[in-house]
Amino acid sequence: MDKQKIKRAALARKKRRTRKHIFGTPDRPRLSVFRSGRHIYGQVVDDTRGVTLVAASSMTKGLRGETSGLKGTEVAAKVGADLASKATAAGVQAVVFDRNGRNFTGRVKALADAARSNGLQF
Repeated sequence: MDKQKIKRAALARKKRRTRKHIFGTPDRPRLSVFRSGRHIYGQVVDDTRGVTLVAASSMTKGLRGETSGLKGTEVAAKVGADLASKATAAGVQAVVFDRNGRNFTGRVKALADAARSNGLQF
C-alpha cells in the first residue's frame, strides 16, 4: 500500500475508536469537525434522530469573502464563532466535541476555542 492509503486507514481506525464513546443526544448534540486540505467544516448533530441541527464551513457565503488571505487557523476561528452563534440561536448550549480522528491541534483547536469563547460548552 502507498502512504496515502496507510494514512487514510489509520485515520479511519482512530475515527471508529473515538466514535464508540461519542454520541450526540438531544440535550448534548455532537459537534463534528471535518478538516480537508483547504477547508474546514463543522456540524452540530443529534445522533438519536440523525439530524444536523446547525452547520458552518469556510465555504458558506457569509464567510467565503471574509476568509480570503487569512491563515488556516484564523479561518477555523471564524467558522467556530459562526457555528457557535448559529447553535445558540437554535437553542443549543452544550455539545460533545468530535474531532473525527484528527489531533487536537492547529485548525481543529482554533475552531474549538472560538466555539467555546462564543458560548458553546464542551
